[in-house]
Amino acid sequence: MGTEVKEAPNSTDALRLAGLDWQVIQRDVYSEDGYIIPGYKVNVRSSDFSTLGIVTERYQVVQNEEAFKFTDELLGEGVTYETAGSLQGGRRVWMLAKMPEKYIIAGDEITPYFVIMNSHDGSCSIKAAMTPIRVVCQNTLNLALDRAKRVWTTKHTENILSRISEARQTILMADQYMSELGKEIDGLSRIKLSDRKVMEYMSEFFPVTEDMSSLQRSNNQKLLSNMKARYFDAPDLLDVGKNGYRFINAVSDFATHAKPIRKRKNYKENLFLRTVEGNPMIDKAYKMVLSAA
Repeated sequence: MGTEVKEAPNSTDALRLAGLDWQVIQRDVYSEDGYIIPGYKVNVRSSDFSTLGIVTERYQVVQNEEAFKFTDELLGEGVTYETAGSLQGGRRVWMLAKMPEKYIIAGDEITPYFVIMNSHDGSCSIKAAMTPIRVVCQNTLNLALDRAKRVWTTKHTENILSRISEARQTILMADQYMSELGKEIDGLSRIKLSDRKVMEYMSEFFPVTEDMSSLQRSNNQKLLSNMKARYFDAPDLLDVGKNGYRFINAVSDFATHAKPIRKRKNYKENLFLRTVEGNPMIDKAYKMVLSAA
């Protein structure tokens, strides 16, 4: 979804390497008959003047270079930039960073990443989101924990001391999330699930009933079989045990790697956003397992 920027010494160079060093320009919004519509502005991209979004006149533009300045302070903490890119025609710009620590949780190596994202359509402020990855299978494990945030917002600050403070807060939030995730995964691995219970949970995702059309039943049966194979047959899960952690991994594997029956135009971008901000299917699986505890 992005461009590799591992060699970039700072965020400015990372944005340049990824072709994201354009500016956001604000222009007036006009009605069809040529009158200015008061109270609104349109954000356009300087590189090709494409529309990024219509916002109120109170909206403050945060240029890409400004938005990611605080992340340069993270480099001193051992964080490294991985990739950078944009979504929805530049409406959202993001940078993926990798934390220096590697975690061994429930016998698995989990690598913590987080995404910093800026928007130009008024949809969100500057935010950071955890995306920890189970290395052996590349499953995303950004569970919606009660005791630690997986997504948090950051301020737009020019002052160097404020940027350092924001960077430290980001590291603190990331460390806190990984600490709580480790505890939660250990707990999930102790929640035993029978094969019958697993199939019951999977059938909630893809029910197959008589009141469905034949096509819908056929599609759900295919999806159910796919998810079932990821739980019972995946080589990386054979030694995990039949428990909540295994079930969540199977659902994560399906949610992030299975090909949809119909791939829509924005499929990859939507999947990326769900991976960053939390996938509803994985969140539902997590709640299911907790209910069985």
